[in-house]
Amino acid sequence: MYGEIVTLTDMGHIKEIQYLSKMNTQARIKKLDKHRYMVLETGEIKEYSHIENRSESENSLYQTFKKLRYLINNNFYGKPNELFLTLTYAENMRDRERLYDDVRKFLMRFRYKYGKNLDYLNIVEPQARGAWHCHLLLRFNDLKKVYIPNEEIRNIWGHGFVKVNRLNNVDNIGAYLSAYLADVELTDDTVSVALMENKKIVKKKVGNEEKAFIKGGRLKYYPAGMNLFRKSKGIKYPDREKMRYEKAKKRVGSLQPTHFSENEIKLSDDDSINIIFQEYNSKRL
Repeated sequence: MYGEIVTLTDMGHIKEIQYLSKMNTQARIKKLDKHRYMVLETGEIKEYSHIENRSESENSLYQTFKKLRYLINNNFYGKPNELFLTLTYAENMRDRERLYDDVRKFLMRFRYKYGKNLDYLNIVEPQARGAWHCHLLLRFNDLKKVYIPNEEIRNIWGHGFVKVNRLNNVDNIGAYLSAYLADVELTDDTVSVALMENKKIVKKKVGNEEKAFIKGGRLKYYPAGMNLFRKSKGIKYPDREKMRYEKAKKRVGSLQPTHFSENEIKLSDDDSINIIFQEYNSKRL
């Protein structure tokens, strides 16, 4: 590893070192147009696979969830001036355009009552029955602490139910939320799906509790081309910097990795790379 170029993502108390387990200096394919590419080694011309359903491109979704984790962990830390809301409908509401419009109107009414200087991250999540609900992370920039009764928020929402959570006991909010976005919690109702589809079961720490999830179990419910999250201007992406591995290790100090993963990223039908992630969390000393 020493001497290799890596990418360090700095999200405050969470830092991530990312690197390739193998790096090809020569391109294997050449894009011809939006439909075709050439395999340089053979000269063969192939067509890209156009996606009909988001579940057919797990890599695309996981890249979106990765960006989302970066945004969450760089902007939300479980402080007293932050709230985590889940907005659901009393009906089985399946119209995603209506969902975004309803959330937009909710935020307008919410800001009118509680102040405009707040930032938000709005994340939509599909359910197995076809319905949608929304997760909202809110940061009140003018306040050190915020408390709003559930009933008040429910009245402003006006379409069903609201759940208000504090995240002060969660040391990796991005991982906490993304556990539910890509995977489905293993329950008596979902265990049959895992068996029929031969899905992998993984265990994740959610808050202070360890739970079992069906890996990738929710991916098939995401429509192709849908924007899964929206944010206010004050929600910023973290700094990402390329450097040698030994410099990145100096930046994380004496911390030991709290998470390690290796993912295969398929670039085309004929090409893939392995990307390794080391995550360091100073709240887990």
